[in-house]
Amino acid sequence: MREIDSYSYHLGAADCFCEMVRAGVKRLALSHPCDSKAERDFFLPAFQKLCEKYSVKLYAEDDPLLTDLFPLSLNRGKYNVIFYQDDSVLQEYLNLKEEKRQALEADAYTPSCRLRIARQYGQLLSYTEAGIDRLLSANTEKET
Repeated sequence: MREIDSYSYHLGAADCFCEMVRAGVKRLALSHPCDSKAERDFFLPAFQKLCEKYSVKLYAEDDPLLTDLFPLSLNRGKYNVIFYQDDSVLQEYLNLKEEKRQALEADAYTPSCRLRIARQYGQLLSYTEAGIDRLLSANTEKET
């Protein structure tokens, strides 16, 4: 079987995510994380063309929201792109990040707060409740 190069893989995944956002299957979608800002930025011109093709928008994320939904190593110190159609959805994401920041600052990022923020993030990504439950229970790299 032919090996798929990294560039093609990232673009194929982004194409799929943009199509899902356009179709209303996902409110918000994430590109695959990149190890550096330069690597992520390399994809931006192609991602922008995909966004134009599907009438969606992108947001270059330099400080991803870390929750118990995904293993920390998947997103900590990484860079990605958020695909969305409605500005209100991006604002919900940014508000959730701010809510977590404020909770951490106030020493109020309790287990119940962590769980609520992770669940809200999963809902923004249009995951089912069962899917969110599976991701939360399978994650062995949670914040402490």
